[in-house]
Amino acid sequence: MRANSPIRLLVLGMLAWLGAQSAALADDWPQWLGPRRDAIWRESGIIEKFPKEGPKIRWRQKIGEGYAGPAVAAGKVYITDRVLPDGVSNPKNAFGRSRVKGNERVLCLDEATGNILWKHEYDCPYAVSYGSGPRCTPLVDGDRVYTVGTMGDLLCLDTKDGKVLWSKNFPKDYKAEVPMWGFAGHPLLEGDLLICLVSGEGSVAVAFDKMTGKEAWRALSASQPGYAPPTIIEVAGKRQLIIWHPQSVNCLDPKTGTVHWSFPFIGRKKDMLGAGMSIPTPRQDGDLLFLTCFYDGSLMLKLNGTEKPTQVWRSKSRSEQPDGTDALHCVMNTPFIKDGFIYGVCSYGELRCIKEDTGKRIWESFKPIVGESMRWGNAFLVPQGDRVFLFNEGGDLIIARLTPKGYEEISRANILTPTNTMAPPAGRRVIWSHPAFANRCCYARNDREIVCVSLAAEN
Repeated sequence: MRANSPIRLLVLGMLAWLGAQSAALADDWPQWLGPRRDAIWRESGIIEKFPKEGPKIRWRQKIGEGYAGPAVAAGKVYITDRVLPDGVSNPKNAFGRSRVKGNERVLCLDEATGNILWKHEYDCPYAVSYGSGPRCTPLVDGDRVYTVGTMGDLLCLDTKDGKVLWSKNFPKDYKAEVPMWGFAGHPLLEGDLLICLVSGEGSVAVAFDKMTGKEAWRALSASQPGYAPPTIIEVAGKRQLIIWHPQSVNCLDPKTGTVHWSFPFIGRKKDMLGAGMSIPTPRQDGDLLFLTCFYDGSLMLKLNGTEKPTQVWRSKSRSEQPDGTDALHCVMNTPFIKDGFIYGVCSYGELRCIKEDTGKRIWESFKPIVGESMRWGNAFLVPQGDRVFLFNEGGDLIIARLTPKGYEEISRANILTPTNTMAPPAGRRVIWSHPAFANRCCYARNDREIVCVSLAAEN
């Protein structure tokens, strides 16, 4: 075939087109729970099961401690962490809230190599329980990345060089009391507004102009803000903002902050820690809204436009102990709903399947976590096609099928060593950071490094 023959040029053109189409199919993971904020991984061309030697490690990069998951967008990876001065350490008691010196950082990495492109670092003494770094996943929007730190530092940074474009400090600007476990509500972008969980009188939720940081509205009062991220749902063709704080779940107009309705949840039982444990992301399925928490269990609401919803069912649990629970008592896991069934990790590491319409438990399994009952045992669940990727607290990445018939494990590989020792019982090591799935890869971190693992069908 001649060097510039029409057939050769056609073949080369087709190859280039196919390469471009393949690249175009790659998705980003620019915020908490991914592009649509629903924890579903929609890329194709993903590995069916792991090879014996485990999935290919593309790169590793040393970082500091933290619970915040990574965000991946436009060829860059964003992660927040915390570094301590020489001679300084966290309290031995995880619930201790003594003041500890340290710096928080925002890091921008090259997606292809893991090399650090820039970092922004600021002084940030901690006075919270479980003080191992930031909690909130960065949110990337075009040429800006937004981060929320443990002590309430909201930053808007230029993705090119990390320059601060605007910033807020919740305790200073809103007289917000730092929650027991720090600020952990992942920020939400809705149109031109950045919506954050803040705290303070009349300012549990605050919306900022994403370009300038100017306050657009503030709403709601509560004894504490809790930790559940602001969530957008759509009912009867209207977008609505769900803010779940420790006293109630609330529906607001996302443009104005006007409160449409409030429904009490958490309060039926005493929050033993006084920590305000509204944590997991509320999940919508049609006209149903599902919430779950450690002490009170589950609540299913039937939505009615902007009118107050009705209760479909609610847990009747005696306690958070496994033999006293029903339905789901998730701590930090975000459950998912499929074909009338809800899947999630319960109070002691039980992966459970329950009926959506009644809350009746269908099955449970300890196998995906640590194989036995463990307080706050956790795995993050990310559906992909007809399968689910689970990342458990031991650093195992698992491919499984979850159906009403049970848990079917397809493949498992350890991709990261757990390093955090604050979980009970003493000496237990965990990873409580949600991974990102983008570019046919998994990005996961512990308190020492972030790793990028290829999950492409062909490496």
